[in-house]
Amino acid sequence: MEKVNTLEDQQTSKFGKWRQRLWPVHASESKKFFPLLLMKLCISFVYTILLATKDTLIVTSKGSGAETIPILKGGFVLLFACIFMIIYSKLSNHLSKSRLFYATLLPFICFFAFYGFFLYPNREWLLPHQTADKLISLIGPERAHWVAVYRYWMDSIFFLMAELWGGVVIALSFWGLANRINNLNEASRFYSLLSAGGHVGVIIAGPLIWHFSHASDHFAFTIQWLMGIVSGVGLLILFIYWWINRNIIQTQEHLGQKRANEPTKLSLIDSLKHLIRSPSLNYIALMVIGYSLSVNMIEVVWKAALKIQYPNPQDYEAFMGLLTMITGCVSLFIALFVGGNVIRKFGWFVAAQATPVVLGCASLLFLGVYFSNDIWNTSTVFMGVGALTLLVFIGAMHNVSCKSMKYCLFDPTREMAYIPLDDETKVKGKAAVDVVASRFGKSGSSWLQVVFMEIVGTGSIFGVVPYLAPFILVAVVGWIIAIFYLQRQINQKLIVSAENA
Repeated sequence: MEKVNTLEDQQTSKFGKWRQRLWPVHASESKKFFPLLLMKLCISFVYTILLATKDTLIVTSKGSGAETIPILKGGFVLLFACIFMIIYSKLSNHLSKSRLFYATLLPFICFFAFYGFFLYPNREWLLPHQTADKLISLIGPERAHWVAVYRYWMDSIFFLMAELWGGVVIALSFWGLANRINNLNEASRFYSLLSAGGHVGVIIAGPLIWHFSHASDHFAFTIQWLMGIVSGVGLLILFIYWWINRNIIQTQEHLGQKRANEPTKLSLIDSLKHLIRSPSLNYIALMVIGYSLSVNMIEVVWKAALKIQYPNPQDYEAFMGLLTMITGCVSLFIALFVGGNVIRKFGWFVAAQATPVVLGCASLLFLGVYFSNDIWNTSTVFMGVGALTLLVFIGAMHNVSCKSMKYCLFDPTREMAYIPLDDETKVKGKAAVDVVASRFGKSGSSWLQVVFMEIVGTGSIFGVVPYLAPFILVAVVGWIIAIFYLQRQINQKLIVSAENA
């Protein structure tokens, strides 16, 4: 009888360990965890729709293409990000964090509703085709991608707002909220599951995009439905935050655990000086820049090939919807069975190093296929598959692997690096790193692409790939080195905190 009980105890113990690995959330923490999980699902759901739509609008428009993306990311997105950081820093001095959250999110919701129900339906008489044609006659058709930014100005603004959603709403607002109400122990258990919730949002958005892309022959119908859904889910996000603020943040303040809703006091200049002197923020910024720069270089080439494969905007949007669903499924699997376990078992350093290693290998595979095949020659066959089709497939694999690793390991480890920092650094430092540094990485890669396209003179991204490959290597190696030094900074801060306690 004792042996049976021992066996049952062992089985119960094993079950408990597996349950703890898959769901390390205590019952007392559910009130805080589940609203954050739902918010992350909604925010990632919206971001998935915006990503697929912004690329479709820019890449498939007549006279535009993937070559327009580096121009937008290289100049306009970075400029908007810097302006936003200045405004955000000013507002943070005068608004409580709850009001700052509302002031940050509401302009996005209003714009996407305005775009879907006014700008896009009336685009034919709002687009300046005549003046754009005159500009092309002056500067030459090989620079038509520059004029496309002006010709499709409303799509350009949509592209900017969709890009900023990732840095502002996900990285700054959501993860900033999570960092304020969770300690380091809770973060190590929660953050991979929160990322998994985001992947569920991605999985839901994929079939939705696919459905509305085929629901009508008119792309305006697709845009209106998707932007209506984006606006509705955006309002749901605001409601969830209101509930968290009322039931979690205010409770913590009442108990004296947090002073999360007080506005910060430093001026913008003082804040920038504070950030420059913070080694931890510098290393986090290098991580973000390394990811943004290396991924963007491969992604633009892949999207240019994807346009050749799917020139119709509805087919392009449908493919992106299918791809996002696959990305969500892969990411969900990694988040549940790999991400959190890697962080808890091997520690922060190994988990942080995994993303640049996987990204570097995926980039080498894509470049290897690109250089070994002539994608312009449709008769070229590699292992029984057309060169263009193979490049699109490998590019899709690169996209899925990089985004999955970002959501499951890169984002959680980056956010954990903020937790030991002081409140001022968390608020304004996070704004500078997640909004500006991320755009700086994309901007840097974009300007490299633009400059080399001008030097080569082809007006096509395909002609400059050999010049971009070394920069990808430098970005990945610099990223790995930054993680090494950031680990030292985190350990030092934890030691100091333990001594003070």
